[in-house]
Amino acid sequence: MTEPGLFDTPGSNSQPDVSSPSEFFHPGRHAPLAVRMRPRDLSEVVGQKHLLGEGAPLRRLVEGGGDTSVILFGPPGTGKTTLASLISTSTGRRFEALSALNAGVKEVRAVIERARTHLVREGVQSVLFIDEVHRFSKTQQDALLGAVENRTVLLVAATTENPSFSVVSPLLSRSLLLQLEPLSDDDIADVITRAATDERGLAGRITLDDGALKQLVALASGDARRSLTYLEAAAEGVADGETLDEATVQAAVNKAVVRYDRDGDQHYDVTSAFIKSVRGSDVDAALHYLARMIDGGEDPRFIARRIIILASEDIGMADPSALQTAVAAAHAVQMIGMPEARLTLAQAVIHLATAPKSNSVINAIDAALKDVRRGKTGAVPPHLRDGHYSGAKAMGNAVDYQYPHSDPRGVVAQQYPPDNLADCIYYEPTTHGRENGMATHLGNIRRIVRDKR
Repeated sequence: MTEPGLFDTPGSNSQPDVSSPSEFFHPGRHAPLAVRMRPRDLSEVVGQKHLLGEGAPLRRLVEGGGDTSVILFGPPGTGKTTLASLISTSTGRRFEALSALNAGVKEVRAVIERARTHLVREGVQSVLFIDEVHRFSKTQQDALLGAVENRTVLLVAATTENPSFSVVSPLLSRSLLLQLEPLSDDDIADVITRAATDERGLAGRITLDDGALKQLVALASGDARRSLTYLEAAAEGVADGETLDEATVQAAVNKAVVRYDRDGDQHYDVTSAFIKSVRGSDVDAALHYLARMIDGGEDPRFIARRIIILASEDIGMADPSALQTAVAAAHAVQMIGMPEARLTLAQAVIHLATAPKSNSVINAIDAALKDVRRGKTGAVPPHLRDGHYSGAKAMGNAVDYQYPHSDPRGVVAQQYPPDNLADCIYYEPTTHGRENGMATHLGNIRRIVRDKR
């Protein structure tokens, strides 16, 4: 389950009962520091310059000049809920909020009906804010389509998962999709510094030394909410008027929580980075992403399966033992489980990342499949057909078959492919690892087999 994003709405077991977006997004002094410090206008927003430039669609929405529904997609703590709050506050429209964690189709339809009533009777459109929209089922998302298309509501949805995987296509096509980026270290430092001095935050009751600030920035890993959560926890151990130092931060926060959602978009991104690091022979990066997957709770069997695929796809005949290592690692994962299996997975990753690389295996099978799917099959040559049944020879099957072991070279001149593929070449070895020199060896074999001496 993902960590809440920057200034995400406090969870509850029922739908919020608020009369305005201000009450919903800014609940008061009792709220956590990250919620209290939620920006109230564009001047307080950090990061996302690519979306908030002059004339940009998101800026027009925030300034009340747009009427297109929007889906805000990005990692936790990057400002999705903040921007949703600014859009909702600036439009002057009615406000409704749903959380995908606890709203069903019934609640969705009730909200839309209220919005339709106000639009017909008062001519006032409603803003519908949906947090965690990726958690809505297809049926729940479909229930929104008519209201969004007819602009009965202006939908403002937030999600940490790639909408391409989690939001139905019709809803995507009716909305403006805006991707938020992780905040920079400078952005996070600004957020922390402001929270330490602002009246809504710590109001200057403590000071931060440079070491503490750097530690909080490093722990945040681009997530502003996380940085403020850690700041609030660390500040509890500091008396008024004293200084928060790095040692106090480390004592308050045991370790940075790795941002990795095995059911979400981070799953795809980290897995992709892992695969590409192994393929690129960067063993250190590969181990980093392996560690992120392990610490994030990824199923070790999934990791083992990816390693097996890599062994054939990216190494293949350049080091055939890589596949043996990968399969052995998968068996070990099944037998011993975690945390001990981390060692086996790491050994396999080190082997594959440092092995010579070749994609000749995948190129060979894909080229063969391409010909087959294009209809280039042809009849099996008669001498290769099954001859172990009565009447086979009368049909010409298995007649004149040349047994390779009868030749001292172990290879004979003989046609094996169908007639229309007699000169086909699919496997082309590289010069990497154990494939080095194979091109010459294979060329010699092909010349004998195809009788082209």
